[in-house]
Amino acid sequence: MKLVKHIKMLLLPALFALSLPVLAMNLQQAMAALGQAKAQGLVGEQANGYLGAVQNDANTADIVKLINDARRAEYSRLAQQNNIAVADVEAMAGKKALERTSAGHFILLDGNWVKKP
Repeated sequence: MKLVKHIKMLLLPALFALSLPVLAMNLQQAMAALGQAKAQGLVGEQANGYLGAVQNDANTADIVKLINDARRAEYSRLAQQNNIAVADVEAMAGKKALERTSAGHFILLDGNWVKKP
C-alpha cells in the first residue's frame, strides 16, 4: 500500500508538468477564440488599437495578452516601414477597430465599456 501511495506521489507532479503545455494558449488559439470572446462580452476594442478585458478570467487575459503582443509587433513594424510614430499607427488602428466592431460588442469609450449600438 505504501508503494502505491509513493508511486502516486511521484507521478502526480510529472503528469501535471506534462499537462502545462496543453493548458497554455498560443496566438493561433487566441485568434480562433477572439470572435467568441467578443460575442460573449469578455473582450472589447479600445481607441488605442489594443484589446481590453471587459471581464477578467484566465482565458480572457491570455487572449488579450497574446493578441495585443502580436498587434504591438505589427504596429512597430508598420511604423518603422512608414517612418512614423508607433502611437500614430496605434491611433489609426484603434479608430478602424472601433469602426469595424460589430453592434452589440464592447468598445471602451471615456473609460467605460459600452456595447456598440
